[in-house]
Amino acid sequence: MALTRAQKEVQLAELKDKFGTASSVLFANYIGLTVAQVSDLRKKLRKGGAEMKVAKKTLMCIAAKEKGLPEPEDSMMKNAVACIFSFEDPLAGAQIAFKFSKEFPQVAFLGGIFEGKLLSQTQAKELAKMPSRQVLLAIFAGMLQSPLRSFASICNSPLTGFARALSEVAKKKPSA
Repeated sequence: MALTRAQKEVQLAELKDKFGTASSVLFANYIGLTVAQVSDLRKKLRKGGAEMKVAKKTLMCIAAKEKGLPEPEDSMMKNAVACIFSFEDPLAGAQIAFKFSKEFPQVAFLGGIFEGKLLSQTQAKELAKMPSRQVLLAIFAGMLQSPLRSFASICNSPLTGFARALSEVAKKKPSA
């Protein structure tokens, strides 16, 4: 059923709002999923601070252009296309959709927009595979603790090792 001009204007306004507030946008195919599977994907995306929106491809391109973002290329707009908007964490929508695509290969990335730049299909997949901010912070915290851990393991206990390390540092510093 064709959309009326008024319906297209409402849809365009909604898309412009989402393009304006999203920290990243991915374009994906979803044909072949059942209604229940699409609903499940939408539910998982909402929990992660993301949203999936299906609209006319021309409206997606107009909304991106009017928000000062690069227009998706024709190669990104094959068949039925859904926009996956990530609002809080720019990786959230991509990671959730990527995880979902492992079980349902009908979800296929076509490209995206991140930090005002157009992403290719390969770049969109790489974005989805990146560890989340919390995981990166945990890795960084572990790296900061690792020298203390290795020194503490040489000594008897972590607390004793830390105390000895502080003592050695104090001995090496000249008195002022």
